[in-house]
Amino acid sequence: RDFIANPEISKLLNNVTVVFIPIYSVDGHERFSAFNRINQNGPKEMGWRTNANNLNLNRDYIKAEAPETKAWLTLFNKWNPDFFIDCHVTDGADYIYPLTYGLEINGNMDSNLTNWQKNTYLPYVTNAMEKSGNPIFPYVSFREWHDIESGLESWVTPPLLSQGYTAIANCPGLLIETHMLKDYKTRVFATYKMLVYTLEVLNNSGKELLKFEQIANDFSSTEKFRKTPFPLSFEYSKDSVLIDFKGKEFTKEISDLSGGLWFKFGSDYKDYKLPYFNNLKPTSFAQLPEYYIVPRQYAFIEEILKSHNIKYFKINYDTTLSANTYKFKNVTLGTSSNEGHQKVQSFEMDIITLNLKLIHGSIVIPMNQEKSKIIAHLLEPKSPASLLQWGYFNSIFEQKEYGESYILEPLAREMLKDTLIKSGFEKEVKNNPNFPNDPYAMLNWFYTHSKYKDEQQNIYPIVKVYNGKIRN
Repeated sequence: RDFIANPEISKLLNNVTVVFIPIYSVDGHERFSAFNRINQNGPKEMGWRTNANNLNLNRDYIKAEAPETKAWLTLFNKWNPDFFIDCHVTDGADYIYPLTYGLEINGNMDSNLTNWQKNTYLPYVTNAMEKSGNPIFPYVSFREWHDIESGLESWVTPPLLSQGYTAIANCPGLLIETHMLKDYKTRVFATYKMLVYTLEVLNNSGKELLKFEQIANDFSSTEKFRKTPFPLSFEYSKDSVLIDFKGKEFTKEISDLSGGLWFKFGSDYKDYKLPYFNNLKPTSFAQLPEYYIVPRQYAFIEEILKSHNIKYFKINYDTTLSANTYKFKNVTLGTSSNEGHQKVQSFEMDIITLNLKLIHGSIVIPMNQEKSKIIAHLLEPKSPASLLQWGYFNSIFEQKEYGESYILEPLAREMLKDTLIKSGFEKEVKNNPNFPNDPYAMLNWFYTHSKYKDEQQNIYPIVKVYNGKIRN
C-alpha cells in the first residue's frame, strides 16, 4: 500500500524493482489455527511451519523437492535478483531486540560482496533502526540453549536454507527474524522499517552492489576459481570478542517435573557483556574439477539441475575415461527421519582414481559457469547440503552380497596366512570390543577383504574430470 500511497516510500522504487512473494508456503498458510505457534505472541491465528507434505521449505533450497521450491527457483532464476530478503519469526530466549538479522559475512561469499554488506549495508540499517526505536542485533545462538551468559555464536548458513543458497548464487541475502515474544504489531513495524531502510541502501549504493555481483559471477566461471580450494563447511574458532547484548534478567533452576533446566525470564531488561564467537573457519574444502559426470542410472539428478538452471549436456556415445571420485568408510546414518530422508550423519572418504565406463545418456556438467558454487554444494559430499548427506546415495553403502559361514571358515584360514591380512584382522579384534563376540562380523570381515568383495560398494558414483575436454 505505502509503495503507492506514500510518496516517501514510493520514491524508493525509482532505482529498485521489488519482486514480492506474499505467501510462500500456501498450504502451510491455509492450515490456520490459534495454536500453531506455542512460543509466539500473536497474531490471533497463524499458519503452520510446513507445507502439505510436512516439508520445511527452508530446508529444501538445494534438493528442491517441493513444488513451492521449484516455483521459487524458477522465479529466482528468471529475475536473477541482486538482493534477497526472507522474513521470519524466531524462537529462542527473551531479549530487548524486536528484530535480529542474518547476513552471510563470515566467509562464504566473494570478498567484495562481504565487504559491501559489512561496510555499506549494515552500518546504515543498524543506525537507522536504532534511531527508529527498533534496535537490531545479529541472529545468533546461545552456546548453551537459552543460557545468555554462556556466550553467543555465529555461523555460516548452509545453502539448504534461503540466505545460504542465495549467497552461493552471489546474491546477498538478508534473513529477518522478528522476536516471537514481542507483540504482532511490534514485529510487523520492525520488519516494515527494516525493509524501508534496506531499499534506501539499495537506492543509494545499488550500482556498487551490481558491479561487485558481476565480478563475483564472472570469477565463479574461471579456471582460477576452480584451481582454488573451495570451502564447503565452517565452524567457529575458539577466539571470541566481547560484545554488548541487551537481554533480560533471568533465573535458572532444576525442574522438579522434567529434571531439566528451567529458565525463568523476568520483566527487567539487563545489559550483558558476552563473549561472541564469530570467527568462522573452513573445516572442509573441495578441489573443483573441469567437469562432474553423473552416470545415466542416476538420471533423477537431471531434474534437480534443471530446477537450479545449471548448464549440462548428455553424451550420445559410450566411452571409457580416467576420473576421480571418493571411496567412503566409517559411514554412520541418521537414526531418525529428517525431512523425509535418512541423512548421512558422518563419514570418512579417500580420493581414488578409476577408469570409468560411461554409457550414452550420462550427464556432463561443465564447471565454467556462474552456478559452479551451487554445483559444488550439490555434488561434493562434504557440503552439509549435498545430495549425499541428504541420503540420495545411501544404497551405495549397502552390502548386497555375503558369504556362507561354511564357505568363509576355510577361506578365512587361508587368508590368515597373508601377514597383511593377519595384521589387519588382529587390529580389528584389538580396536573393536564387540568384534570378537560377533561371529558374523568376524567372517564378514574376511569376505570384505577377499577377492570376492563388492568393488563398487562405498564408491561415490559422481565422478570428477580435471583434464581434457569432453565432447557433446
